[in-house]
Amino acid sequence: MSKSIAKATARVTELRGVGPKTAASLKEMGIETLADLLRHYPLRFVNYPEITEIAALTDEEVGNPIAVHAEAVRELVRRAGTRVQLCTGTFSDGSGEMLATWYHMPYLRNTLRPGRRAVLFGKLNANGKRFELQQPQIFTAEQYEKLLHRPVPQYALPKGIGEKTFASLMEQALALSPPLTDWLPERFLERYELLPEDRAVREIHRPQDMDHFAAARKRIVFDGFFRFLYDVRRMKETVRNEKSDFVFDAKAAMTAFSAGLPFTLTDAQKKVCLEISKDFMSGSVMNRLVQGDVGSGKTAVAAAALFSVWRAGFQGALMAPTEVLARQHYRTLSELFGASEDRPRIGILTGSTKAKERRELLEGLAKGEVDILIGTHALLEERVVFSALALVVTDEQHRFGVQQRKTLSEKGKQPHVLVMSATPIPRTLAVILYGDLDISVIDARPTGRTPIKNAVIEKQDRPKALLHIKREVESGHQAYIVCPQVEANPLTALENVEDYSAALRVSFRGEITVEALHGRMKEAEKQRIMERFLAGEISVLVATTVIEVGVDVPNATVMMIENAERFGLATLHQLRGRIGRGKDQAYCIFVQGKKSREGSERLGLLQRSNDGFEIAAADLKQRGPGELFGAVQSGELTFGLGDIYNDYSVLQLAKEAVDALDQADFNLPVVHKKVVL
Repeated sequence: MSKSIAKATARVTELRGVGPKTAASLKEMGIETLADLLRHYPLRFVNYPEITEIAALTDEEVGNPIAVHAEAVRELVRRAGTRVQLCTGTFSDGSGEMLATWYHMPYLRNTLRPGRRAVLFGKLNANGKRFELQQPQIFTAEQYEKLLHRPVPQYALPKGIGEKTFASLMEQALALSPPLTDWLPERFLERYELLPEDRAVREIHRPQDMDHFAAARKRIVFDGFFRFLYDVRRMKETVRNEKSDFVFDAKAAMTAFSAGLPFTLTDAQKKVCLEISKDFMSGSVMNRLVQGDVGSGKTAVAAAALFSVWRAGFQGALMAPTEVLARQHYRTLSELFGASEDRPRIGILTGSTKAKERRELLEGLAKGEVDILIGTHALLEERVVFSALALVVTDEQHRFGVQQRKTLSEKGKQPHVLVMSATPIPRTLAVILYGDLDISVIDARPTGRTPIKNAVIEKQDRPKALLHIKREVESGHQAYIVCPQVEANPLTALENVEDYSAALRVSFRGEITVEALHGRMKEAEKQRIMERFLAGEISVLVATTVIEVGVDVPNATVMMIENAERFGLATLHQLRGRIGRGKDQAYCIFVQGKKSREGSERLGLLQRSNDGFEIAAADLKQRGPGELFGAVQSGELTFGLGDIYNDYSVLQLAKEAVDALDQADFNLPVVHKKVVL
């Protein structure tokens, strides 16, 4: 192989050690070229500590990473269980002894024989009166010496590829890739104190120290924010003062829609409906964000807008991020529009729509025989053609990119755009992130809904909580129980869906129907379980956060979240929003698995308040930037390495840079795709 590869767009198959199987695993994670590999950034860094003597370990170090240079006192013991193979032994460094345990690594019995010293690195645990390392990494003294005094990256690994193999591939990519040509103007690098892109990309993988890492990360985070805000600016330039072909007076239709509802709109909902009506009459294309907390009634506002468009003789579309949510909207809109013949004709299009049904639906849509089409990303398909698309609504806006919103809009002739988000974002941030949109806020819950009662409990109080759930079910209600894991993991003590649901079935002795739900299930199976839960055929649903965005079940009055300290605040608040949808009193129980001051403060915040905007503001005030929209929040406004709270200062710099662009800069090759290297 030559010393360099001409382009970073070269395939990873040119790297040593990448055969068909490895290439397929890399492709599953979106890694096909050297550029893709270089932009697969570390999840975290490990700073390997100096080797310590076992006799010097104290209780204060429990929970911290430590390293010892020791040997097995006697041959390791292998124990085989139904699910777990253990390999355990006692190790000594001459100053003292400690335990070490590995899971699913029986071969270590031959590798770590008495008399063979090795460096064991891991988190220190207490096992009775003795210290223990669980699943420690194993190094020779020479290997460990090379790891000291510099941050070592850890990556999300493709299936079947170990850390050492991936590290080798990354080393090759760094060595063989030509220098990256920077796409940012030189003046930006100087003004905002940014590293050149080539240096930043290389430093992020192999930083000399944490200061070098911070500088590299700043540049890469800046790039992620800049690209997004640049996209927003381009869209804003496109839609600014754009004239609309769909100008109509929606007041009469809005009034008729409201009069037919089985409930009264809140003042906040009425205010947003009025703002939308003015947009329809303005002569310009509407681009509006409706931001409302979980359960604030955004769907009713969207339904009013879609109803008005239909009354004016046009079509509307509503796009949701999941099939479960799309079907929820289909049911809700069907109910809100009533049963009379004089009502919009609604269709639904998802990935599971049968071929014949899809064909008939699309034919009717193109002929104007379908007034409102609800669906998932399937709406973006080229063959989806409208006859007179006047309004595009996207729900859970943070789960769609700017380009996806734009693609759906382009299916009509400058249709009005209404986007909805239940993610509580302070207005200052919303203005930056949604700079191309006018912003409306629904800041009140619908009348008739009793505030959720919240409780934070410890594991020993779980039996009382389960008794409360049993009583709620016996009175005719339903419950959710949320676990952080699908199945048992011997390296953690976290609750998991499979074991929890099995234990509940035994505990309830078949008197209460318990089912499990998680993301590894096929879409059809998830849909079937949610429909059974909605129909009341399932009393207790044990699930992962897959229910965070899901179907409304007004009869569900209890949610218990296990290991609640493991979830971000936004996720916990979204989960809680699954209950309290009816008129009955609802209860949310947060089970704190591992106590910490920070965890207690954060859960205490949720116990005191049901207001998502208050939670967001209080969280920032209480402890500064946090995990409200961190990496743990899958799908929530993610920008690669960037986080809108932790990296707010860099977000402001990126906005300043985008605002400072002149005409010569305005065609930077960064919009809607990875940088071409």
